[in-house]
Amino acid sequence: MIRKPSKEDHELLMELVNKKAAENLFIIGDVEAFGYDAEFQTLWGQFNDLGELIAVLLKFENNYIPYAKGQFDVEEFANIINSDQSMRELSGLKEIVEQLAPHIERKLRSENSFYYAKCQKLNLDKNDEQLQHVEELTINEIEENVRLLKSVPEFKTATITMESKKRILETKTGRTYFIRVNGEMVTTASTTAENSRSAMVVAVATKEEFKRKGLATDCMIKLCKDLLAEGKELCLFYDNPEAGKIYKRLGFEDIGFWNLYRYE
Repeated sequence: MIRKPSKEDHELLMELVNKKAAENLFIIGDVEAFGYDAEFQTLWGQFNDLGELIAVLLKFENNYIPYAKGQFDVEEFANIINSDQSMRELSGLKEIVEQLAPHIERKLRSENSFYYAKCQKLNLDKNDEQLQHVEELTINEIEENVRLLKSVPEFKTATITMESKKRILETKTGRTYFIRVNGEMVTTASTTAENSRSAMVVAVATKEEFKRKGLATDCMIKLCKDLLAEGKELCLFYDNPEAGKIYKRLGFEDIGFWNLYRYE
């Protein structure tokens, strides 16, 4: 049976998704932050004959994310998605969304597959004195941080705004660390979708003339060290195997692929 879960089903939902906290950080984070009654967010759950929750489908704005621990009702999940004219994205673990994608009745605009990696323990570590040059971003420094990101080629077309950065800081669903050299912000790394169990590392960037000096590594070590100390798993997407080598040196391990389908 598929129905919309409510607050009364919260423990069942968390029991399902917390078994893979890094893989489900978007579902966990959105439910913790916005609950079951937000206008821009909807949940559906598939329950078996014993009343156990075996699959969940999250709609956040125009993006759908499914998760299941085994077989699920692919056709019914697809029917829910197809009935929504505002649907524009389908994303999730490759082995799950690949089952849904052939049933989506929309014109496909793009399809991407990213390596999905998580970190539960750092391979590299430094003490507080060695990391004292790493600072945590405040609201007053957001504009400078956005300028830094926009100056890096891989982020020139990214949809990074001061408003979204401010919202993330204010809702404590993410944080940003950075390093200055001679007063100039030159390296940064952030998290998003932070929740009680996991967080996503994003926007790791360094100005070209300051690369290969270990600055981004120090920023990442500080970020990861603080999150892991809070008992959270860290995860990230990457599509460049060379970048993957850097993350693996820190302690990230591949856990699969994350597919993203965008529709007209």
